[in-house]
Amino acid sequence: MNKKLFLQILKITSPVFFGYIAIGIPFGLMLVKAGYPWWLAPIMCLTMYAGAGQYIAIGLFTAGASFSAIAIAQLMVNIRHIVYGLSLIDRFKDVKKIKPYLVFALTDETYALMTSTPLPPDTSPTLFYGTIAALDQSYWVLGGLIGAIAGQLIPFDFAGVDFALTALFAVLLIEQIKSSHDIVPPIIGGIATVITVLLYRWNLIGSGNILIIALTIGIAAIILVKRERKPEAK
Repeated sequence: MNKKLFLQILKITSPVFFGYIAIGIPFGLMLVKAGYPWWLAPIMCLTMYAGAGQYIAIGLFTAGASFSAIAIAQLMVNIRHIVYGLSLIDRFKDVKKIKPYLVFALTDETYALMTSTPLPPDTSPTLFYGTIAALDQSYWVLGGLIGAIAGQLIPFDFAGVDFALTALFAVLLIEQIKSSHDIVPPIIGGIATVITVLLYRWNLIGSGNILIIALTIGIAAIILVKRERKPEAK
């Protein structure tokens, strides 16, 4: 890889760097606070690599949840990545041997970058997408490691640290809207969320079904909207 391309990818991934450091540190702090050794943070970031899933895992570990309960909870939280992967089939068709890693490393933030950033001319997709994915994961590992080591050495007030993940999603949403100039998907996502929360509040669905139902409503609505828009585009 030439220096110019690497610096370009560093610039592209810089928002994720600041976001992952900001939310990785609280993860490391929370893990240590729960009584686990600091070295478990980088191991989880390397092998599990699921921001919200790792936060949830701490609570499940602490509560002594069974393996089956943990597996189901993680599936519910991360099932949206199936949709991400399906939408990237064309982009990943020429990435050859690193495709398994790209599938593993497909976080919300990495997906946002890959779908909003065009492949530079005369650039290998394997090199370009692989470097984005690897850099993003390295940021997450670094954030978790810093937080875990700091948690071992310094006492912290943990009030509000869990909001870091929400703040990152908000920034990424703004960047996606600015690059795509399409506010319909975010609006549909917001409406689907409100509908699902209301169904939960009215005791029509259980808490374990919230994510699946919200995704189902959102995907169905987007398909319908796109079908309606196609004739206009012609």
